[in-house]
Amino acid sequence: MLTNLRVTGLALLDEVELELGPGLTVITGETGAGKSIMVEALGLLRGGRASSELIRDGADEARVEAVFELGPDSAITAWLADGHDLAPGEGLVVRRAIARSGRGRVHIGGSLATAADLAATVGKLCAITSQHDQQLLLDAESRLAILDAFVGQEGLLAEAKAAFATLTQAQAELGIFDADVRSRAEREDLLRFQLRELAEANLQPGEDEALRQERDRGRSAEKLLAACRQGEDRLYAAEDAAAGRIASVAREVAALTGLDPFFVPVVEALQAAQAQIEDAAAALARYASRLSLEPERLADIEERLFLIGRITRKHGGSIAAALERRAEIERELAELGSFADGLAARQAAVAAAEKIMDDLARTLGEARRRGARALGRRIDETLRDLGLMGANLAVLVEDRESCCATGRDRVKLAFSPNPGAGPRPLDRIASGGELSRVMLAVTQALARQGQATTYVFDEVDTGVGGGTAEVIGRKLAAIAEHKQVLVVTHLAQIAAFADCHVKVCKESTKTRTSVRVAVLSADERKEEVARMLGGATPTAQAAAHAEDMLRRSKRSPGSAASRLA
Repeated sequence: MLTNLRVTGLALLDEVELELGPGLTVITGETGAGKSIMVEALGLLRGGRASSELIRDGADEARVEAVFELGPDSAITAWLADGHDLAPGEGLVVRRAIARSGRGRVHIGGSLATAADLAATVGKLCAITSQHDQQLLLDAESRLAILDAFVGQEGLLAEAKAAFATLTQAQAELGIFDADVRSRAEREDLLRFQLRELAEANLQPGEDEALRQERDRGRSAEKLLAACRQGEDRLYAAEDAAAGRIASVAREVAALTGLDPFFVPVVEALQAAQAQIEDAAAALARYASRLSLEPERLADIEERLFLIGRITRKHGGSIAAALERRAEIERELAELGSFADGLAARQAAVAAAEKIMDDLARTLGEARRRGARALGRRIDETLRDLGLMGANLAVLVEDRESCCATGRDRVKLAFSPNPGAGPRPLDRIASGGELSRVMLAVTQALARQGQATTYVFDEVDTGVGGGTAEVIGRKLAAIAEHKQVLVVTHLAQIAAFADCHVKVCKESTKTRTSVRVAVLSADERKEEVARMLGGATPTAQAAAHAEDMLRRSKRSPGSAASRLA
């Protein structure tokens, strides 16, 4: 619960600090006195929108600080410990400062934080119900949240949100595949054409260089053939060929080896030279025999080189690059070939996710329909207590066309204000006072289930009075038995039920207007309740009425020890 609240430099407030306890605290004051400033301050701590216009004239900044007492099992305690590096200690301390420069500061548990962090912490601890918040009853998402809070299916809701996220992801992946079907088919056709072209070309590494050399030889075949034959003749075939002449010299020198060993290596050298010349002549003869003078072969070579050039220009500029491209195409085609398997797998994933989501949505729907009947009965009982004797509020759960993160349900509220009147949508027939009482009835129904430890009601008694106002006071007191309750009210019948009574008044001088906040003593409470009954100068009768009202409320003033520091 909220144990301490300090507000500085906000609107018309200079500085006020309240120490609060459990039970029902009422905030009263004349119209325009600034009662709702305290609610505005709590709204800022809940992560509400901040504006430099809220800063008091003459102040550099506005500050709102609070201390919340957390139970050991509080979900907020777990949130603080789970990756946020925030320790609440003996109490959760939150601060928010609004600067004229527009840059504000937020601290939670002594650490810098954001407005979103405030919404995740204080926003769950402190629930504010105002005339504006009554519009929550008219908002479809808020109505569903109200029913879910009553039903208490947090675990199932978390499963549904996770399942919907999985379904959304699976659908997105399938959508990418489906959108890619045509482009993949076109891509596959192109790749198969390119692969067929490369396969038919049957390129071989180094083939182009070998063909160019063969082409050049073919173009010079006659010249090469003549040179080979002439060389063979001079080296071996002719009568005066070099091989024969060397052989003759070798025989003559060999006859001298008997006279002098010196000539032995000479003979060996001549014989070796003869053998090399004969080998060279034989090589020229073989080369000449392989030379082709056929123009058909040259035409084939030119055609092949043209094909190689055309293919390599399309695939990297060389045979090596074209062969690598062929391997890439084969790999890509293999991947495309598994597309059907991938599509089937994604379709199966979507179907499985839809099945899980449908099952969760059906289970949620069944729980909501049971809860809707129970919530409707509980609200009807409270409405009768609040003076709407023949009123009936039907909580209707309808199916939506498709699932979302919260299932497939839509919640509608059908209100019948009088006996015999058929139920119609709440937003079409309910008055402001009726909406206030319906909102109070909903809040009472949720008081035990909700995470909030502090409930703030800002003039939800609009449009009611008399005996109904007293019943509203009793209902607020009943909520205060389980939760801390702060109420801004203009009705004495409600103020009489307070454990602590806070009065807000406006004080003006020629140069400055301020708002003062004070906790009332027992005698001051009687005076304030009398003022609320009889005006600025209450009569003795109003004072007696106030005393009687306080006595009949059967609640001891100050029992929830709340004081002004």
